[in-house]
Amino acid sequence: MNNRWTVWMLALATALCIYAPGGKAQEASPNEAIYQYQGPDREQKLIEAARKEGSLTLYTSLATSESRPLAQAFEDKYGIKVTLWRSTSDKVVQRAVTEARGGRHAVDVVETNGPEMEMLAREKLLAHFESPHIADLPASARPAHGLWVTDRLNFFVVAYNTNLVKKDELPEQYEGFLDPKWQGKIGLEATDVEWMATLIKERGRDKGEDFFRKLAAMRPDVRKGHMLLSEMVGAGEVPVALTVYNSEIESISRRGGPVAWKPVQPVVGRPQGIGVMRNAPNPHAALLFADFVLSREGQEFFHSMGRIPASESVKTDLKAFPYIMVDPATVLDEHDEWYGLWNELFLTR
Repeated sequence: MNNRWTVWMLALATALCIYAPGGKAQEASPNEAIYQYQGPDREQKLIEAARKEGSLTLYTSLATSESRPLAQAFEDKYGIKVTLWRSTSDKVVQRAVTEARGGRHAVDVVETNGPEMEMLAREKLLAHFESPHIADLPASARPAHGLWVTDRLNFFVVAYNTNLVKKDELPEQYEGFLDPKWQGKIGLEATDVEWMATLIKERGRDKGEDFFRKLAAMRPDVRKGHMLLSEMVGAGEVPVALTVYNSEIESISRRGGPVAWKPVQPVVGRPQGIGVMRNAPNPHAALLFADFVLSREGQEFFHSMGRIPASESVKTDLKAFPYIMVDPATVLDEHDEWYGLWNELFLTR
């Protein structure tokens, strides 16, 4: 079992205890007054107090080539140092949970995948916060509990090597890849269980599972790591990959790689989120950083790096197509069921 799912299972056990009938509601954050303040002098007070704190610590799974420039842009604007710790999303959760359970409150802000943000919310590590920039986000960008906010999106799209495959050869729907001509030419990323689950839910269990059983019979090349799979497409080792992030293909294309992507329907999106810690040692700086990321300036910064901003204030062709979204809560609550099916179809052949 891969590390990400192992961490999810451990966290889910805790979450079930937290949300058991008769359990206590989440206690207010010690920083609640700071996070909830919406007076007319909010921005001025926040900046002044954040500069007195002088620094913040960010845990993120955003690639270092992007998270460091983002942190630097914040530092340049406000003069507040960002201590950055970057790792995979499962390790971000693991570190934050381990520290909190040990009574060590070192991190101020977390920015990572939506399901992992939901795990942190269930562990009672995040706090509800307000920001004027939330108004620019779609309604689906904030879970009902308000403990984290979607700041960017990842779309699972079909990537192809432009030297080996022409765009007009690609089908409009995923079912088109069941054509025998694609045998031996398609790849999948080894951990994209939520992609499968979302498509099956959208299609209906019988129809959706039938498609994936037929896809598994095509014996796709299964590789772990979205960037690895994307690079393999660029190298021609995998002519077509069904589950890559369009931002990663954009990055390779900008470097001159022979790759492109197509939004084969239905496109599945995964939310990436940002949240402030309940016990953040630098709460003003934490909130100011969240504001910056959610602002038009921060969202334009994401866009400039080929990432997909969640804010509707930024127009982009990177999401100019119909899509459906992964539900992070469902990913956690039903992960045993979907992982079992994925494992049966693609990992134990």
